[in-house]
Amino acid sequence: MRALPFPLRTLARLGRRRAGERATEARALRQWVSGLWLCAGMVLGLSAEQARAATTPEKVVRLSHVVAPETPKGRMATRFQELVAQASGGRIRVEVYPDSQLYGDDDEMEALQLGAVEILAPSLSKFGAAGVPEFDVFDLPFLFDTLSQVRCVTQGPIGQRLLDSLARQQMVGLGFLDNGFKQMSAQRPLREVADFRGLRLRIQSSRVLAAQMKALGAHPVVLPFGETRRALAEGVVDGAENPLSNFLTQGLAPVQRVITLTDHGYLGYAVVTNPRFWARLEPADRALLQRALQQALAEGNAQAAALNAQALATLKETAGVRVVSLSATQRVALRRAVQPVQADFARRVGAPLLRDVTNQCLQPR
Repeated sequence: MRALPFPLRTLARLGRRRAGERATEARALRQWVSGLWLCAGMVLGLSAEQARAATTPEKVVRLSHVVAPETPKGRMATRFQELVAQASGGRIRVEVYPDSQLYGDDDEMEALQLGAVEILAPSLSKFGAAGVPEFDVFDLPFLFDTLSQVRCVTQGPIGQRLLDSLARQQMVGLGFLDNGFKQMSAQRPLREVADFRGLRLRIQSSRVLAAQMKALGAHPVVLPFGETRRALAEGVVDGAENPLSNFLTQGLAPVQRVITLTDHGYLGYAVVTNPRFWARLEPADRALLQRALQQALAEGNAQAAALNAQALATLKETAGVRVVSLSATQRVALRRAVQPVQADFARRVGAPLLRDVTNQCLQPR
């Protein structure tokens, strides 16, 4: 059975149009504020050029993402913005557009390749569909048990090889960011394989995630992240998979009564930039952005687990939400049911990559 496409195209277009209107309003506000400073400068006797120079940075770097500011990715983007402003003395300004304000799941990669935005932090699932199937390794269900295993991949030579491979699709890979492990949500507990049967479950566009849901007997439905809550509320889908920080900040609790703590898969991001933009930068500015980003990523990775723990505590106290866990036996049964997905990845993408991940990062030490 093929993954079901999102049936509400009109709503998706409306969402993008509204996002575009918000971005236009934001630009108009910035121009208005800049104009006020310009007038103030002229009143004080400065020339128009001097006044404009006092308020306009030499370089503007647009960073677009699809989640809320209080998620791990949102906090990383804000911290990057602060660090660049400090290091450059305001000469370089990072403009952050969260919550799909500028671009959404379905058009942000194209926007980057066209030069309409300078930096993105897409989820790792998106890169397989964008022509770099090696990134599908991060979507494999029940492959990783701990964040330290994931970071062995993302912070080591395997991760660097994966970032380098993005050059094939006209992207420069700058680093990785954690969100955390995904949990399942629905209107009933999802502890047994039989519990998944027949459910329409929202996924990102990912061959591995679609295969995972089919192996469990569910129907995968590809949806932009920004449309997930509406689709759940209207019954277009029955459930979804998310780290708890995303579940909480997207306001999914009123439309999903039960969260099952499955820890079945990892969700992370790769920060990427447009190669033409990156090449045009002065070496000193490129180094400045790299230093600021690496610090922001390190701080973001340190916060990710804490944010998900805080979200879990909050959701346990949220009226109308039930949080359930898997027994060891149930976890083994779910892992066994999705094992063919791993075998398919090895055949399709390559056993050597999976073997490297297993040997270098998943073996007991």
